[in-house]
Amino acid sequence: MNSAENDLSIFERGERASEDYFTGNAWVKFLVPKSEIFNCQIANVEFEAGARTNWHTHGGGQILIITTGSGYYQEKGKPAQKLEKGSVVQIPPDLEHWHGASAEKGLSHIAVNTNAHLGVATWLEKVTDEEYRSAK
Repeated sequence: MNSAENDLSIFERGERASEDYFTGNAWVKFLVPKSEIFNCQIANVEFEAGARTNWHTHGGGQILIITTGSGYYQEKGKPAQKLEKGSVVQIPPDLEHWHGASAEKGLSHIAVNTNAHLGVATWLEKVTDEEYRSAK
């Protein structure tokens, strides 16, 4: 995301996301750490244009709330879905998927990892450039 888009975020930019799990520049700011009391984990995730997660699953499922920018969400074996500010994605437990920014514009989302006691994330292989390009 460019600095003007980052200025729209109500949260401070978090820590740089690991290259082991993300392609491109992304940052994760944990807002609610994994908790037995609330049984969830909540983070603000910012992606620069072209950045994306690896394929991954969530043992307890995940909800994405898109707050700025545009990008994609794709479930394994299905066409990608376009994401825009205001999009909400409900991801069932153990469903293999990826998400990230479009090639032209960054993306920010709130990620709610539900039922955290069942596992927050299992990281898989990187989304190839070919898979990413076909998302359009």
